[in-house]
Amino acid sequence: MWSPQWSGETILKRFLAIASLFVASACQGETPPAAPDTDDFSALVAEPKSLVTIAADIAEKRITSALVVQAFLDRIAAVDDAGPMLNAVLALNPNALAEAQALDALLAEGISKGPLHGVPILLKDNIDTSDPMPTTAGSLALQLNVTGRDAPLASRLRAAGAVILGKTNLSEWANFRSTASTSGWSAVGGQTRNPHVLDRNPCGSSSGSGAAMAAGLAAAAIGTETDGSIVCPASANGIVGLKPTVGLVSRTHIVPISATQDTAGPMVLTVADAALLLSVIAGTDPADPATAEADARKQDYSAALDANALQGKRIGVARFEAGYHAPTDAAFAEALSVLEEAGAVLVEIKDFGGDMSAMGAAEYTVLLAEFRAGVEAYLATAPEGVKARTLADLIAFNAATAAETEFFGQEIFEQAAKAPALTDKAYLDAKATAARLAGPEGIDRLLTANYVVALVAPTGGPAWPTDPVNGDHFLGSSSSLAAVSGYPHITVPMGEVRDLPVGLSFFGAKWSEGTLLGLAYAYEQKSQARSAPEFFRTLP
Repeated sequence: MWSPQWSGETILKRFLAIASLFVASACQGETPPAAPDTDDFSALVAEPKSLVTIAADIAEKRITSALVVQAFLDRIAAVDDAGPMLNAVLALNPNALAEAQALDALLAEGISKGPLHGVPILLKDNIDTSDPMPTTAGSLALQLNVTGRDAPLASRLRAAGAVILGKTNLSEWANFRSTASTSGWSAVGGQTRNPHVLDRNPCGSSSGSGAAMAAGLAAAAIGTETDGSIVCPASANGIVGLKPTVGLVSRTHIVPISATQDTAGPMVLTVADAALLLSVIAGTDPADPATAEADARKQDYSAALDANALQGKRIGVARFEAGYHAPTDAAFAEALSVLEEAGAVLVEIKDFGGDMSAMGAAEYTVLLAEFRAGVEAYLATAPEGVKARTLADLIAFNAATAAETEFFGQEIFEQAAKAPALTDKAYLDAKATAARLAGPEGIDRLLTANYVVALVAPTGGPAWPTDPVNGDHFLGSSSSLAAVSGYPHITVPMGEVRDLPVGLSFFGAKWSEGTLLGLAYAYEQKSQARSAPEFFRTLP
């Protein structure tokens, strides 16, 4: 795609720069062309460079930020808007290319803003930015929600030199509207597809961030999680996803579900990318009391990466989080063999030994109450064009808007409208119960009783066929213990089940991101289990 901004550069220079970002298996290194009008998207199969590599290439002036940004814009046009039509990117920042050119000018003068100077990053569309893009959470009710403000998370990215490339699609309202929802669908963005097999689901709610990263549409992406919304799409799309400790990354100006469990985190190609990105976005925000300890707890997470980190480490094998799918168990068994080969001492933990059901029930009570309070606080600060100011307004809007309820309803919204206030004893008791069962009597107990530094489990099963009639078909998940406790959780590719990726989860104590990143990095270096998506229409 030609753009007049490139009149001062030769076609050859641009071609070489764009081709350097991708190694296309079917094109012998040439720029991936627009997809043909067939089911064969092999010409688009590519292995993109990692965030760490792209950042270094820009810093060393081997390529310009403007060329990188344009390369990703071209890739989005070929893969997301045409060809496989992933529907992963909801909106593009019209200022991205100009910002990249300005950053190139600074670098030419010897000025670098930071470790992400000139690097294009996608944000999930529940995160406010000051760019002329709305923050919709996938809802038509927020189409005019152009806030003109950066979430502190976005401010930290810009301060480190990043270019906000655009916003990614998500499961509408972060999958907290209906129990019969289809992950990856929003009324604003439609259905996101899994780039490995297009009729399979990308999981959610950070569906667009997961699919975009797997398909090579940005150098990095940011997702958010309440329970599984980073790690599930990361696993299903074959990338690395990191849910930090709640309170390590600010949630201010992010459309909320739960003040107790919400956090944003990296969705990237490699563990090193996750470490770099977390080092940038972690930190205290005076407007978010949960982050009071963040500045004291954060570190240079890249320094924790060690290919020998598993040597001699006792790792708990959480068997109680597996057993729901034989092929996934087989991939898990292979991953455990890799851990042992890397020097880990595996400790079998057959039973949880706690009350997972009671934890889940308490969690749901907490989420319903905190969603109503949180979303109404967010809506109160929205621009005048946003007419909905309460959860009741949203419920009424959805009921009157056929496009919102075409595939599923809003029974979670309706339950949340009747949830107890945050001062109510039922809510306070549920919050205390959930935290106790997941943290001190959950992860903490398992770590201490078994003398292990972390737990491992399959992140979840392979992606299911997208089904707007019946909704999602989850096989299993290991997200809840870390989500409810607010502890960190990282997933890394551990192979495939019939061309569908599955992930290996590492989770551990509060503030243990450095430890988990080191373990995950050592496993990743040993296993080399990530594979580029093939864009199959259906399973071959």
